[in-house]
This record gives sequence, structure tokens and C-alpha cells, in this order.
Amino acid sequence: MVVATALALTACSASVPDQRPPGTSQPNPAPGAGPGPKTSAPYPFGTVQQKAPAIENGQVPVVRRITTDKPYVFLTMDDGAVKDPDALKLMQQNGTHPVLFLNEKYVKGHEAYFKQILDATGATLGDHTVDHPNLKGKPFEFQRQEICADADDFQQSLGVRPSLFRPPFGNYDQNTLRAAAACGMRVAVLWTAAVNDGHVQFQAGDKLKPGDIVLMHFRKTFREDYTAFVEQAKKDGLTPVPLADFLG
Repeated sequence: MVVATALALTACSASVPDQRPPGTSQPNPAPGAGPGPKTSAPYPFGTVQQKAPAIENGQVPVVRRITTDKPYVFLTMDDGAVKDPDALKLMQQNGTHPVLFLNEKYVKGHEAYFKQILDATGATLGDHTVDHPNLKGKPFEFQRQEICADADDFQQSLGVRPSLFRPPFGNYDQNTLRAAAACGMRVAVLWTAAVNDGHVQFQAGDKLKPGDIVLMHFRKTFREDYTAFVEQAKKDGLTPVPLADFLG
């Protein structure tokens, strides 16, 4: 479930004022929001620190990692298939502020679970299509429907319309990038490391590096995967911060 550059995984730094259009993204609560230990933020979370590349030729840009000289790392969580009851507590205790790239088919009927996480942890909502198909090679209208319907459903059911997009399996083509732009997405987000079965897997080297975007899933191994990420980030001297702040 990977793009060519991520087969081994199985599966702009200056601060600028926050100029997000109202309603286009989800603000991040203060670090340590909700129960659990409070943490000291390296900057005011929810403010734009860096801009994403511009949309060109009607296609959203593709981002695999963030260019930064700060010791920051970014966590993303995909799908939503398994609703681990400890996910909220773990995120509150560790302050990782992930992007949740969710599929409507997994969220439907479980809106309260994901809304609580979004409201209480500083997480950001992302678009991952309705049914998690492999979009590459599919007609434009098929792809547009998958992406737009996911965003439309979340706006209605969760009160937030995502503007960050991740193609299922990391597979995409020009139609994907055009369809994402047509649905109001600003960027397609891939990854540079992944967590599977309680182990962090790297595309290169043996540690996380500043700017890495890490992929994990809502799976049965959620606790093991999440803990592995937190411990690896700490070991490598990195602080998890909101990805949305660097794709403003």
C-alpha cells in the first residue's frame, strides 16, 4: 500500500501570519487540551508557520515531507477502520496533533468517536476518499466523486470540511490532483516513514528526521503503533507538531 518511493514501508521555514480563509481548516486547540499532562508548545499551535506550494495548472501539489530546520516531525493517521477506545487518551497525554485522513465508510455511524478526538486533541481532519479505492487510472469524474463526497459528508456530519488530501495507497495520477483541486483540497500529502506492528519503518536511514511525515492507521495495533512513534520521535530529538500549520 505504497507509492514507488515508499515500497519498503508496507503499507520555506519562516513564520508568517495566519492567513487561512475562514472555514477552510480546523484550528488546533492549545497543546495538552483536555485531560492529561500539559505540554509546552514550541510556537502557538494553529498559526501558519509555512505555506504549501501553490496549486498550478488546476492540480494540487504533492508533499512528501516538510522542508524545515526545526526539530519537528508530523504524524498522520489513516482510514478509521478500528476505533481504539484509548486513542483519545493517548493523543491527549502525548500532544501529537495528528492529521486524521479518514474514509467516510469508516466514519459513518461513528461520528461521535472521531468528533471527540478532533475537538479535544488538536487533530486536523483530512480527506481520504469515501471508499478507499485505488484512484490511479480511474476517470476524472469517479475520482472527483470519491474526494468531494468525503469532504461534503464530513462537513455535514463532523462540522469540518477538510482541505488536506491523501490518496489511498499513496497512488495518484494527474486526474487525482485535478479532482482534489476541484473539491477544494489544497495539497496531496504522502509520507516518508510509517508505523506497522509497533515498529517505525524508514524510507532512508534508521531514524526520523526533521520534516518527516509519518503514516500510521486506526488498526488493532493502534496503541503499539502510536507508542512506537512517540518513543522514536523522543529518541531522535523531535517534537510532533500540527502538519496543517506547515501547509497553510
